Amino acid sequence: MITLFNMPLVTIVIPCYNHAEYVQDSIRSVLNQTYVNIELIIIDDGSTDQSVNKIKEMIVECEQKFTRFEFRDRPNKGLSNTLNEALEWANGEYFSVLASDDQMLPEKTKLQVSAFKPDIVGVFGGVNIINDKNEIIFSRVREYSESNFDDIILTKHDLPASSQMFEKNALKEAGGYNPNVKVEDWDLLLRISKLNKKMVYIPEVLINYRKHDTNISSNSKFMYEEMSKILDQYMGEPLYAQAKFIIKRRLLLPEIKEENKLLALLFKVRIYLEYRLFLFTRK
Repeated sequence: MITLFNMPLVTIVIPCYNHAEYVQDSIRSVLNQTYVNIELIIIDDGSTDQSVNKIKEMIVECEQKFTRFEFRDRPNKGLSNTLNEALEWANGEYFSVLASDDQMLPEKTKLQVSAFKPDIVGVFGGVNIINDKNEIIFSRVREYSESNFDDIILTKHDLPASSQMFEKNALKEAGGYNPNVKVEDWDLLLRISKLNKKMVYIPEVLINYRKHDTNISSNSKFMYEEMSKILDQYMGEPLYAQAKFIIKRRLLLPEIKEENKLLALLFKVRIYLEYRLFLFTRK
């Protein structure tokens, strides 16, 4: 029989910034988890809307429901600093972040805790993409897989940041969240994968991820610049040149192709020659 005493404590963190319209739905999705040994930490990162009031309306219910509940609001420090603050408070064996405009499906925590094994430090899964009205636009779920450093640096992985759960000690060993980068999820995956343990994807839909036009992933040039900044930290890795070529082709080529197919072809040739030249000069 599974009881509270033999269920690992899971820390769930909601970092909130100007999501008054959605934050109660996010909190409600944690309240609706079928897994019962949960510590919920909510940090409002200097919201200028009604987010803090919306959170305060749910404090009593959260205090009654969770093994431990913490709420803090303070001036803006940025997402990574907010998550590192929560990491320092966390008592859980596992650590999961829920964006304040996303929603966990009820079985998420239970399914992920069950998937952890001694050689696994991160568990991810499928997502529903939802709009501003909580309507599912489409679902994305695939077969079980395992990802290592090579998969991640070459972006040949599907580990949705919105679905993640990490072993807390591994997260700390990797150095936590980097406040100096904007694509903090990829940066973190690269560092955690260097621990030589597995990150796995389970074939279950775990999260409702809210798609906005303002999501930074929609800005290809910005994504390329930020991913390049992260990638350049791994210039000594054998796969560096190939990884650089891949992100240039994936993030910059489509926009050029829309404007001019001939320029796109020339760009593709140029970045391939840059890739080959880099390999040649390293010999």
